[in-house]
Amino acid sequence: MIRKACDSDCINLAALSLGVWLQTYSADGICTENSRFVLSTFNEEYFLQRLRDSRYRCLVFEDGVYIRGYALINLESRFQRGVSGFEIEKLYVHSPFQGRGIGQKLLAEIKEQFGDRFWLYTWVRNKSVGFYEKCGFEHIGTHRFAFGDHTIENHVLGYDGSS
Repeated sequence: MIRKACDSDCINLAALSLGVWLQTYSADGICTENSRFVLSTFNEEYFLQRLRDSRYRCLVFEDGVYIRGYALINLESRFQRGVSGFEIEKLYVHSPFQGRGIGQKLLAEIKEQFGDRFWLYTWVRNKSVGFYEKCGFEHIGTHRFAFGDHTIENHVLGYDGSS
């Protein structure tokens, strides 16, 4: 079942985010800068703030009492080139449940509730790139940012279901 996130979900969203982020970005092992980032970012307060911010929406995929995935949407964020529309800031699925259609179901619900023009960015080495391409996203740019002592390169992917 997909539903709107509520305050009581925030601790579980934080835990799920820690796991997904570390599994994705710490493939070589755990290092201090990654640990500092996830522990300072993905906490209950982070999600409570977003649920209270009118720019954000958060949908959870729930199976019984378990959250298996979620999408965090920023309705006001725009990419500077190409596709207009809102940003999907996070589309995280708990790793044992990846490949079971949860991400596709969350994307379908996003389209239904918020429209079919949106964008996101993802690390160039993230295995999710193939998933997004399969779902109809197109490469519309590159986003680089400093992280510790190196630069992270991300693909910016856009989806325009209206064309």
